[in-house]
Amino acid sequence: MRQSELFTKTRREAPKDEAAKNAELLIRAGYIHKEMAGVYSYLPLGLRVFNNVVRIIREEMNAIGGQELELTTLQSPELWKKSDRWRDDSIDVWFKTALKDGGELGLGTTHEEPMTALMTEYVSSYKDLPKYVYQFQTKFRNEKRAKSGILRTREFVMKDLYSFSKDEKEFRTFYEKCAAAYKKIFDRAGIGDTTFRTFASGGSFSKYSDEFQCVCDTGEDTVYIDEKKRIGVNKEVYTDEVLTDLGIAKAELKERKAIEVGNIFPLGTRFSDALGLRYKDEHGKEVPVVMGSYGIGPGRLMGTIVEVLADAKGIVWPEEVAPYAVHILSITGGNRDVSTEADRLYELLRENGIETLYDDRDIRAGEKFADSDLIGIPKRVIVSEKTMSEGGVEVVLRKDGSTTFVAESDIIGHLAT
Repeated sequence: MRQSELFTKTRREAPKDEAAKNAELLIRAGYIHKEMAGVYSYLPLGLRVFNNVVRIIREEMNAIGGQELELTTLQSPELWKKSDRWRDDSIDVWFKTALKDGGELGLGTTHEEPMTALMTEYVSSYKDLPKYVYQFQTKFRNEKRAKSGILRTREFVMKDLYSFSKDEKEFRTFYEKCAAAYKKIFDRAGIGDTTFRTFASGGSFSKYSDEFQCVCDTGEDTVYIDEKKRIGVNKEVYTDEVLTDLGIAKAELKERKAIEVGNIFPLGTRFSDALGLRYKDEHGKEVPVVMGSYGIGPGRLMGTIVEVLADAKGIVWPEEVAPYAVHILSITGGNRDVSTEADRLYELLRENGIETLYDDRDIRAGEKFADSDLIGIPKRVIVSEKTMSEGGVEVVLRKDGSTTFVAESDIIGHLAT
């Protein structure tokens, strides 16, 4: 992509009403556009990052047997009344709307009920289980406070997976498999070292659930981390009784602020009982299906990456989520030959499948360097009179600023690694 063709532009300052670092940087760098409080649009660069995050999650969910589908956002009150979650004092973030025929609909906040109802059409025997289904689906939540950028929004995409198992043992096997898949996701997204599996309240579903908390000074949650065991406890369940129950030593824990980037919940038979999801076992006895839910918000993960990895100059994208692998900067100094060489290099990288953003704009070198730092693409390739005279290019890594001179004959091999 030629940067001169992007309709977006970088900004020196973020909107005055934006306090979250992730949103400030993403807006300034041209990744997102703020529509209103808690509502953001993804611009071309931002959508590329978002789609890369989705790709990582999808690959890991498919690897553990997940089957992807997509359910509707529009929710029937009758279905949710069966689980007693249509009431506003049960779920207080509903967006509800009246229909012209006098009925009412809700915009989905989560999908346990419709997913369970769907499975009643396909599960009747022990031979039909287990099953694992997931979606990337737009949720709507009427949040009272939406001031954390894309970490907490009123409209967002959620990857929600639901497991349907014959019994607790079968459920637990998959539960741990999904926890391991989440670790792979966070490793690939560049925040694995600072993300900890954390015990939290199971709410009305179970004694405990598991959150994946990424340590960050701007996080909303307080957690207690055992860095050696790589586990944590959320403050909401942090008591001596719970620590004893979990076998965790208080002396080994450190209090930290963190951002929740994922969660997995045992649901038991809460929804299968309410919605009649049962199967006949080997002896013909009807048994309720044991369920679990597993959530990750791609946008929230994207915002967390910015919060955790950004530096004073701007965003620092890990390679797997970056919008492009390489950012070419043409530093012409008025020399047309430099532009010609940069054009040639850009086409060469494209031909070799290396996704590249090419800054071919006619602006000062300092502006190009500042924008490149702000945008945060992993590898910067500088083409100038100096590099041409030396027969190569200068490659700068965004994460640490290290610089390598690469000969022309080695460019493709170097950038492809």
